[in-house]
Amino acid sequence: MSQPLHHVVCPACGAVNRIPLGRPADQAKCGSCHKPLFTGAPVPVDAKAFERHLTRNDIALVVDFWAPWCGPCRAMAPAFERAAKELEPGYRFLKVNTEEVPELAARYGIRSIPTLMLFSSGQLAAQSAGARDQNGIVSWVRAHTPAR
Repeated sequence: MSQPLHHVVCPACGAVNRIPLGRPADQAKCGSCHKPLFTGAPVPVDAKAFERHLTRNDIALVVDFWAPWCGPCRAMAPAFERAAKELEPGYRFLKVNTEEVPELAARYGIRSIPTLMLFSSGQLAAQSAGARDQNGIVSWVRAHTPAR
């Protein structure tokens, strides 16, 4: 009998990797580019990479919709990075620059930034506007993660 697998998209090359559920994911490397699958840092994405992560990852996504001119966005960035370090490999943290990828901001009706969105199994599970500190991000993610 084969072992259950988790599909995880590589943040470096976009390849979909299969990780056995019993294996420590935080040590996993991409089968294509051989880079770590989890770096403890958010991954900046364009529309194509966002779609790949959304549709091919078996782990939940935490997405920060932000813009470089936004003071609260820049203030929250270090907290988002620390939350990524704390919650990976159970979650993939993505950053979407709404200035560079306005179609995603429009698709999800982003009206204010920063906006955090949590996706599970490709579906929007929760959304919150406004800057948060690390503890606020971590507790919000944990409180809104659907049971699998």
